[in-house]
Amino acid sequence: MTRDDVSEGWTGVRFGVLGPVAAWDGAGNSIALKGPRHRAVLARLVIARRRVVPVTRLVEDLWDDPPDGAVGAVRTFVAALRRAVEPERPPRTPAALLVTEGPGYALRAEPDAVDAWRFERAVADAAALPPGDGLVRLTEALGWWRGPAYAEFADEPWARAERSRLAELRLQAVERQAEARLALGLTAEAVPDLDAHVTEHPWREDAWRLLALSLYRTGRQGDALAVLRRARTLLVEQLGVDPGPGLRGLEDDILHQAVHLDAAPGPGGPAARVWAQTTAAYDRSLASGARARLESTVGLLRNLAVTGGTGLEAARQHRMAAIAAAEELGDAELTARVIGTYDVPAIWTRSDDPRQAASVVAAAERTLATLPAGVHEAARARLLATIALESRGTHAERGPRAARQAEEIARRLDDPALLAFALNGVFMQTFHRAGLAPRRDEIGAELVGLSARHGLVTYEILGHLIRIQARGALADFAAADRHATAADRLAERHELPLVGVFTDGYRALRLAAAGPAPEAEAEAAYRAAAARLDGAGMPGLQRGLLPLTLLCLRLQHARPAPADEGTDWGPYEPWARPLVLLAQDRRGEAAAALRRLPEPPRDLLLEALWCLAARAAVAIGDRETIDRAYAELAPAARELAGAGSGLLTLGPVSRYLADLARHGAPSRPDTPG
Repeated sequence: MTRDDVSEGWTGVRFGVLGPVAAWDGAGNSIALKGPRHRAVLARLVIARRRVVPVTRLVEDLWDDPPDGAVGAVRTFVAALRRAVEPERPPRTPAALLVTEGPGYALRAEPDAVDAWRFERAVADAAALPPGDGLVRLTEALGWWRGPAYAEFADEPWARAERSRLAELRLQAVERQAEARLALGLTAEAVPDLDAHVTEHPWREDAWRLLALSLYRTGRQGDALAVLRRARTLLVEQLGVDPGPGLRGLEDDILHQAVHLDAAPGPGGPAARVWAQTTAAYDRSLASGARARLESTVGLLRNLAVTGGTGLEAARQHRMAAIAAAEELGDAELTARVIGTYDVPAIWTRSDDPRQAASVVAAAERTLATLPAGVHEAARARLLATIALESRGTHAERGPRAARQAEEIARRLDDPALLAFALNGVFMQTFHRAGLAPRRDEIGAELVGLSARHGLVTYEILGHLIRIQARGALADFAAADRHATAADRLAERHELPLVGVFTDGYRALRLAAAGPAPEAEAEAAYRAAAARLDGAGMPGLQRGLLPLTLLCLRLQHARPAPADEGTDWGPYEPWARPLVLLAQDRRGEAAAALRRLPEPPRDLLLEALWCLAARAAVAIGDRETIDRAYAELAPAARELAGAGSGLLTLGPVSRYLADLARHGAPSRPDTPG
């Protein structure tokens, strides 16, 4: 289970037993579970599957020779676990998660809250899905394993049966994953995992069968026969049994090149077969340690990233590994190509993984420092554009400077693809103040024209998305509509599903901002747009966005913020908090929260967050924040607040400026007052 998997779309505590026993809070942060016996109690309750485990049974399981006071010790362990997993529960109120019932305790976790329970359901669900969907589901589920189940309790009798059951289920999932790949014609992808699988579990005859069949379908008939002979030897020598009819029949079929062994056309059709044959040939032709493999890998990751969901997550994960591998080789030019080849267009200004972004920037800076001066200008520009992109949303001065340098080199070299990449970096660095929608519109227009002339489809789409945001901010919805339609057409033609996340979000904004639509209708559109984010692999966009859009909608309709304390505002909590407290009539706390308000990130929501601050400052009468908000928002006087995000709006900025001016902000000649 990854941190993103824990935090995305989930606000409660999650538990992990597919590896060392662990727990995470709603934000994905690890929860300290104290000592090994605390974790043993938790593990024992997970195994019980919401059923009550008597205290006497817990004592028997925790100690071979229970000491005096063992029952009291168990109660102490449970109390400590309750404090850890329900830290905000008021004193003397009943526990909701780790409950006392009858003679013992039970963990009343939801079905999705325990990775082992989710894994079981995912494997069962995958069996009823088409091969493509089943493969996605199984790959995701297998990624939740962090090591052997209940890893630190391998020798405990109470864990033995559950560990064995989960281990067997995992082996079945690996084999079903291979079957799905074979059904889709992805035979070359199946081989490495199956090879490792049979090495670790040589008694599994079906795994040997799948491996041999995969090898045969990739044109490696000799290797397929060698695998079957190896399987026979191991089965006879280690288990004293002969291969079953499945293995014996497959060997005979391979020797006679039976027609039914050929891959079925499958959902991928000829394209899937060409892919499988080409990747198999590449795998045979290129030495495993060849540096060209790294560059080819990054090219695949670049394409994988625009598929969304698990593809985007996998691309992020493996990108950093590729950079690290290149750096280990000590070849600055290779490292520059590995970093710079990943020129995936980016539209959202908050990073999905800030820690990884910082690591990529650091690697790019190290590589820049070691490239020979005066040469490799294109590689240098790609490194600079990467720095500009990965520094988005921060207040670092390096990002804007790197963007300008990358653009200057790209224009001098007259390289269209390089210029498109550089312009993406320039776009990401145009949020140092409010009111820059016209500048971003210029960037989007250049990207559309440049990319259309040179066949740069993903950057042409990026240009349209930028113009959706910019024209929306300028309340030119007719133009924004045209760009949304153009982006959707390109995305459909080139199978780029992530584009719909942004065009659907824009249309919800359009409904909320540009017509007399009832609030309920606009809210339904926002919720439908947010649903597209589930599984899209973009936590930097998803977390907290729906509550923020609904808050903005309420404020547009002159209604107060929701008073619900359970809302997960994500990174926008500091700006929502004062308004929530005001809705609860906690004025003093709201004023204190407003005083603690941080500087908003330099991103697409800059104006929106300042408008939220302005609304709270006017309600409270905070003169310092009123003056500051007016100064920050004044350059955007002719824009719609937040509409530059392409996803939400708070209405005209001029309305907020006028309100701030009425409450003491110094009016300026170029703004309403």
